[in-house]
Amino acid sequence: MEEHNPGPGRKGKILVSACLAGEYCRWDGGTNLVPEIKSLVDSGNAVVVCPEELGGLPTPRLPSERIGGRVVSSDGRDVTAEFRYGAEEALWVCKEEGCRLAILKAKSPSCGKGIIHNGLFDGGLVQGDGVTAQLLMESGIAVMTEQEWLDSQAASSSAAPNDPPCS
Repeated sequence: MEEHNPGPGRKGKILVSACLAGEYCRWDGGTNLVPEIKSLVDSGNAVVVCPEELGGLPTPRLPSERIGGRVVSSDGRDVTAEFRYGAEEALWVCKEEGCRLAILKAKSPSCGKGIIHNGLFDGGLVQGDGVTAQLLMESGIAVMTEQEWLDSQAASSSAAPNDPPCS
């Protein structure tokens, strides 16, 4: 893996799924706004990407799901190439911005980590990673879902560093 350094004085940013920052880029034209994640973007600590849009897919678009190594839209069209291109573009953004962490939309065929939709378009879930999440992890970028990140923030803010240790 090629190491990319953002340069002296440049702090690495966090890559986030654009829909989590309030951008209307979901397959149905909606958003998955998480205010705490939008705050990261607004403060300049995060950069947004929508891998599907980077891959050339329109918004709105037909829903797509991952089936093994392929991604197929609900009308049966193979959109794997678009998803892979978008993943490569997201990785490029990570390298350019010095990102070592990505907060990505859970269950997505692009951004999901650990659990994604099952490819049957019935709401079912299976173990697996989205195309972008998989590429980022293979490239050494840490990936969290929005809920994992929120949970980690809650845990770190609830730690009371001034409390005496238990005896």
